[in-house]
Amino acid sequence: MSRLFEPLRQRGVTLRNRLAVSPMCTYSADAMDGLPTPWHVAHLGARAIGGFGAVVAEATAIEPRGRISPQDLGLWSDAHVDAWRPVTAAVTAAGAVPGVQLAHAGRKASTFRPWAPRSGRVPVAEGGWTPVGPTAEPFRPEDGEVEALTEAGVRGVVEAFAAAAARAVDAGFRLVEVHGAHGYLLHQFLTPLVNRREDAYGGSVEGRERLLLEVVRAVRAAVPEDVPVWLRVSATDWVEGGLTVDDTVRVARHAREAGVDLVDCSSGGAVPYAKVPAAPGYQVPFAAAVRAAGVPSAAVGLITTPAQAEAVVADGQADVVLLGREALRDPHFPLRAARELGVPAPWPPQYLRAAPGA
Repeated sequence: MSRLFEPLRQRGVTLRNRLAVSPMCTYSADAMDGLPTPWHVAHLGARAIGGFGAVVAEATAIEPRGRISPQDLGLWSDAHVDAWRPVTAAVTAAGAVPGVQLAHAGRKASTFRPWAPRSGRVPVAEGGWTPVGPTAEPFRPEDGEVEALTEAGVRGVVEAFAAAAARAVDAGFRLVEVHGAHGYLLHQFLTPLVNRREDAYGGSVEGRERLLLEVVRAVRAAVPEDVPVWLRVSATDWVEGGLTVDDTVRVARHAREAGVDLVDCSSGGAVPYAKVPAAPGYQVPFAAAVRAAGVPSAAVGLITTPAQAEAVVADGQADVVLLGREALRDPHFPLRAARELGVPAPWPPQYLRAAPGA
């Protein structure tokens, strides 16, 4: 028996297996309006056809200034709801659970997409904007101005997350993930490396985690009871004086109490000088620590083989394995994994002529 191919039920949603597509930015809303296009239907639909249990769409901005790049996707208006529906319909029709990661880039916003001829901050004249953050300190000194959020501005962020979550469900998403990792806004508030505020949203541990927990509660209240809410965290900042795994376990427990159904454990991104010792499965111990604390978890990070993914779940280190780069290289990873692990594969009927033994 394969543990990786056991269904997972959370609230009113059942994943057909424990493999999910990790949210990965594609920076492909070329009209810079945050609207998904036929490219996104094909990209995400292909991975649902490939057999994944859930397909989580990339970091999707809750407001225009929350985009990492001008080409990021969004969910800040009803027009976005209509544009997302073909995507969720394609994923659902192929048997996967459509999910979306709701995000705000904070001080790391308004940057050129990775393959642009230039890097750094996009000028206002070219579609950029002034980012916001916990303070006015930029991610890099050369990045330029950042606007420190007032307490009223912070409350506006919470409201925008809730509104985007409600739109996500209206658009057909059956799983909503809150992005609290990789140095984006919620992570900026959480880590002492960035948050130097002296009001209710800074200072103490309780102050620094306040925004993240307020967002979780607001998102949980905005979606139906049968829709799972996940949370992505950076389990460590990889820098002395930053967040540690013990900090993450505490946050995970509090998030669970606030309504989170699973914590997706990544790492890093808060500061540009962190040294990340990337290696196969290097982030799995973070998911294991969270799960050992009684909180369902997902593992991510250089998991590339079926045997490796199977071991993560079978050994009780995580409830779900999220694949990023490997899902880009092989949209049909679950079909290959099932074959290698000797279990029935979720082959689409249209593809059965290519199934092993056909």
